[in-house]
Amino acid sequence: MRDAQVEYASEAARKGNLAVGVTGTDSVVVAAEKQQVAKLQSPQTFGKVYKIDDNVCVTFAGLTADARILINRAREEAQSHKLTLEDGTTVEYIARFIGNMQQKYTQRSGVRPFGLSTLVAGLSEEGNPTVYHTDPSGTVSEWKSYAIGRNSKAVREWMDKNHEDTTGLATVKLALRAMSQNCDLSSERIEVAVVDRIGTRIISVDKIQTLINDK
Repeated sequence: MRDAQVEYASEAARKGNLAVGVTGTDSVVVAAEKQQVAKLQSPQTFGKVYKIDDNVCVTFAGLTADARILINRAREEAQSHKLTLEDGTTVEYIARFIGNMQQKYTQRSGVRPFGLSTLVAGLSEEGNPTVYHTDPSGTVSEWKSYAIGRNSKAVREWMDKNHEDTTGLATVKLALRAMSQNCDLSSERIEVAVVDRIGTRIISVDKIQTLINDK
């Protein structure tokens, strides 16, 4: 029998803004729909893609406040790992750390599960682009492409049919095409990050709009 609180947390994740992760042959791309902000509110208030380490980034679908806790803990773990072992973390290490934290909060009294799913993107130890998915129960799984959040099932079905080996900006365009299946594309509403051998970088708003026009 599944824990009712885990079901509630999973429902919060399913209702969150859409996010996708897509691997290419030389990079991995994450794209996420940002929360709409009020006219006088700073657009930087609600980010959806976060750098964890030089070669790892995370996006999420679900409760933003819960995400902030998990992301801060993941960043602290990455810094501790680097200071202790004098080496950066791997995408698998961060994904399993986040999954373990989520799982612990399903079995402790006085706390509730984290109401979000995550996509952890980066390069494996062998340098291969990789996406991991974690859910509120703490389950961790590896994918070539994955989608979470609102209407993500339809996007995953589209990915199953349309995923292909891509390089460079073609991978970004594939991620944007996936987002467009259930999201109105706008550079003001979409946040995109690329992880490759150079590192993790957030794509500028102007560049996103150019790619949207060219996709």
